[in-house]
Amino acid sequence: MFGETPAFSGFSVDDLDAARRFYGETLGLKAELEGEGEMRMLFLTLAGGARIFVYPKDDHAPATFTILNFEVDDIDRAVDELTGRGVTLERYADFEADEKGVMRVEGGPAIAWFKDPAGNVLSVLQEG
Repeated sequence: MFGETPAFSGFSVDDLDAARRFYGETLGLKAELEGEGEMRMLFLTLAGGARIFVYPKDDHAPATFTILNFEVDDIDRAVDELTGRGVTLERYADFEADEKGVMRVEGGPAIAWFKDPAGNVLSVLQEG
């Protein structure tokens, strides 16, 4: 039914300006603020042209799951670039990570998690 219908995903943050700086400057995505006042919103454009709607929410609660995954060819380089830009990698008790904060599982992707300024969980991953 919706196979030919354009679609987009969205998530909330508690500070649109901080989100624009993080996604645009730190991560290097196209990050465009649109609208005014209560109708102000942020649109992120991913590689390939997919767009994500980011909206402010006064009672924002960070997602407790990964909302956005970035597939990379070299996870070590990506992690080094993230940490060089001040991003802190998350470590979870249920997943054993190496000294860089990357979880590496035989036969699965190498993955590292981090959070945006609103506390939403993101990841970089490299397929096995």
